[in-house]
Amino acid sequence: MAERSQTASEAGNDIGPDEIIAGNVSKFAAVPVSYYGPPKKGHLIFDACFESGNLGRVDHVSEFEYDLFIRPDTCNPRFRVWFNFTVENVKESQRVIFNIVNFSKTKSLYRDGMTPMVKSTSRPKWQRLPPKNVYYYRCPDHRKNYVMSFAFCFDREDDIYQFAYCYPYTYTRFQHYLDSLQKRNMDYFFREQLGLSVQQRQLDLLTITSPANLHDGAEQKVVFITGRIHPGETPSSFVCQGIIDFLVSHHPIARVLRDHLVFKIAPMLNPDGVYLGNYRCSLMGFDLNRHWLDPSPWAHPTLYGVKQLIIQMHNDPKTSLEFYIDIHAHSTMMNGFMYGNIFEDEERFQRQAIFPKLLCQNAEDFSFSSTSFNRDAVKAGTGRRFLGGLLDHTSYCYTLEVSFFSYIIGGTAATVPYTEEAYMKLGRNVARTFIDYYRLNPVIEKVSFPMPRLRKERSPAFKYSHVRAQTGSHSAIKGEKKSSFNHKDHSQSS
Repeated sequence: MAERSQTASEAGNDIGPDEIIAGNVSKFAAVPVSYYGPPKKGHLIFDACFESGNLGRVDHVSEFEYDLFIRPDTCNPRFRVWFNFTVENVKESQRVIFNIVNFSKTKSLYRDGMTPMVKSTSRPKWQRLPPKNVYYYRCPDHRKNYVMSFAFCFDREDDIYQFAYCYPYTYTRFQHYLDSLQKRNMDYFFREQLGLSVQQRQLDLLTITSPANLHDGAEQKVVFITGRIHPGETPSSFVCQGIIDFLVSHHPIARVLRDHLVFKIAPMLNPDGVYLGNYRCSLMGFDLNRHWLDPSPWAHPTLYGVKQLIIQMHNDPKTSLEFYIDIHAHSTMMNGFMYGNIFEDEERFQRQAIFPKLLCQNAEDFSFSSTSFNRDAVKAGTGRRFLGGLLDHTSYCYTLEVSFFSYIIGGTAATVPYTEEAYMKLGRNVARTFIDYYRLNPVIEKVSFPMPRLRKERSPAFKYSHVRAQTGSHSAIKGEKKSSFNHKDHSQSS
């Protein structure tokens, strides 16, 4: 990195530069200190004043180098991980080095080959930067903080470039997705507003099941799924969308699951944090996944609403809350994996391992060897721990983690970077695994075939019969595959 003068904060002041960042940059032109006047072509203009944006400060180090500071989570300076910003006013073939200098975490998948995401107005599909252009190291110029530097060459002058920590998934995108599902008028899909956030954003609750399961007096087996309690963990939303897409599909497995189970899904528990571009916290600076024991209806209203609903279902003799799965993303480990609880009852503890073992057989990116069961005191306020203590021995509570970066296929050493589609595929495989868990494969095989048409009748093009059809039963257990091994520290978990 280029030399720079030492500021008071870098010389050892108690207040560091990251602690005085209060908002996002807005069309900020990074020009040399001695320059006056309007920005010239090649004077980069940075912006993060948009939904889920995050960039708090930019220092012009040289013509080729810029120091970038993540804006801390609102009302909580401890968390500085998520970034999402745009750059414009570039020159063709302009080469730069961006240094993100104030990460709050030292352990990171950047040590293992993870790279930032980039897209531009003429190339709107997110791509990962080449690993050879990204460096992660401890920097003496920034109080020995870890710095992630990446080199980039702008190649189109008229493009606006966007960089992000991981694939963004905004609150608005989520609302548009739910609106599109609602417009399909499916009789097995129900959307309701369970509550509002502090900033009056919707807490959506989805119910996916056959209508017969919702009749008065009907007994219900419920699978409850939540996501995005930590707003910067965007893979959670892609996994959750994969689950939803599969469950509302016409696939025979989805039909059988809807007939036998009631899926309750709250896909975005922290809509304010998502909208604001926070990594871990809500608008008021709370890590909601540490407040399950006693959520406040005014400070943690979304969490309060979900907890009240779960307690109501728990007290209903007609309702059996069989699963609770909270979906997260992990910043230091590969693969998908789960956290479960430890119980004194050995039989219950062993039964709890069945679902992750089945998921490992269905999903090549899920690692059972990285799955662990604990009761650490620091996790006492999480949904998994609280509900594991509240619900009875027939209920199983998990945290489903998925890497921000990649997975390792069992039996190989090659890492495969996650894409948006790969995250959604994991969600589809989570949904499919309930078929194996409840041993419903014979039911799928009994799904009726459509009646054959008379020979003289012409089939309408590209339309399918409304009668359930099955071309082959879903395999209950794939061939046993080796779980991928990962010996990294789990302590940085959600």
